[in-house]
Amino acid sequence: MKTLLQIKSSLNGSSGQSSQLSHLFSERWMGENPEGTVVTRDLAQTPVPHLDAERFAAFLTKHSERSEREQSIVAFSDKLIDELRTADVITIGLPMYNLGIPSTLKAYFDHIARAGVTFQYTAHGPQGLLANKPVYILAARGGVYSGTQADSQSGYMKTFLNFIGLTDVQFVYAEGLNMQEDIRSHALLEATKEIKKLAAA
Repeated sequence: MKTLLQIKSSLNGSSGQSSQLSHLFSERWMGENPEGTVVTRDLAQTPVPHLDAERFAAFLTKHSERSEREQSIVAFSDKLIDELRTADVITIGLPMYNLGIPSTLKAYFDHIARAGVTFQYTAHGPQGLLANKPVYILAARGGVYSGTQADSQSGYMKTFLNFIGLTDVQFVYAEGLNMQEDIRSHALLEATKEIKKLAAA
């Protein structure tokens, strides 16, 4: 039985455009995998705490030396990582806020990037420790940024995911959503076509 991990990062929750694209993917995916399971991690509904000194120290402390509070912090991180490990397919709904990724998604990344758990340093540089699997990034943007210097998201997302071992990364862009209606309609139509094709793969 396959599992789809659906990560949503729109501050508008399920009404956000990137969340709607995520829903479309999961709906189509379930049609192809009727015995499958969809696990949803909504970072607006259940935010991941931003990384601070206490949480970072907990990650670095040996298991036998952790306090009860530190054990709780690490257990939460472990749960997020387990969701990634057990998933066969991952989607990330990605809106663009002020030319960057949502801070809630960055906080999530800070909790899944754990030395010795999801990556390790070697003589040849960092090595990801997660088993590779398809990751589909559904990027919704008010303007048109793909392929320009203003697109700070695409390179960062791919680099980070590669860092923890996820190298099969594909993007679906729905851009110009706050521009003219014909541009918006065309962008959503093309994104919908691509999502349906990927979900059926």
